[in-house]
Amino acid sequence: MGLELYLDLLSQPCRAVYIFAKKNGIPFELRIVDLIKGQHLSDAFAQMNPLKKVPALKDGDFTLTESLWVLAAKSSKADPSWPHGGSAWRQQWGRTSSGMPMRSF
Repeated sequence: MGLELYLDLLSQPCRAVYIFAKKNGIPFELRIVDLIKGQHLSDAFAQMNPLKKVPALKDGDFTLTESLWVLAAKSSKADPSWPHGGSAWRQQWGRTSSGMPMRSF
């Protein structure tokens, strides 16, 4: 089983994930979740993603539910040399996610 993307293309984060996957030739199965109809609030969707948010990525029994992490995971599928995790970014720029300089301990 390959990647499954749960998206509603009316959502900007969903469009970003979709465009990234298409542009990088990452194979996936698109699962439309209609936000206007409230499909993301259904019990069936909650079993896959307890946060009841899109986008979500499912790869076998592994699920990611935040758009930035979905993009990061897809980046590593497209290019395995892509740096993994926030620590790689903090080391490169020397800043935390809040924009404050990192402390040296």
